[in-house]
Amino acid sequence: MSIPHKVMVFIKVMKQNVNEHQFLDAFMKIRPDNFSRDGLYSLYDYLIELEEDIGEEIELDVIAICCDFSEYKDLKEISEAYGKEYKDLEELSEWTQVIECNNSLIIQDF
Repeated sequence: MSIPHKVMVFIKVMKQNVNEHQFLDAFMKIRPDNFSRDGLYSLYDYLIELEEDIGEEIELDVIAICCDFSEYKDLKEISEAYGKEYKDLEELSEWTQVIECNNSLIIQDF
């Protein structure tokens, strides 16, 4: 039996658009303690806006999103986590994406 030198594999991907409720539900099933409910609403809005800005669909990968973003209660907690004191959100925004929520902040980990 001979083995071909080159094997091409084609994988078809079926995409599904999700609404805000389905987005929250996906996180609640896999990572219920990663973000607050308010944080998830803000993160959903941010990702929808990002899709529009870049002109590409973003895949809903809960684990990847949890690895890329973290929620903190305030700027002080972020400063402690990163070992650098940020005087305000503008300064922090020079380093990373900041998503303001009602009672917390979500940042893209850096």
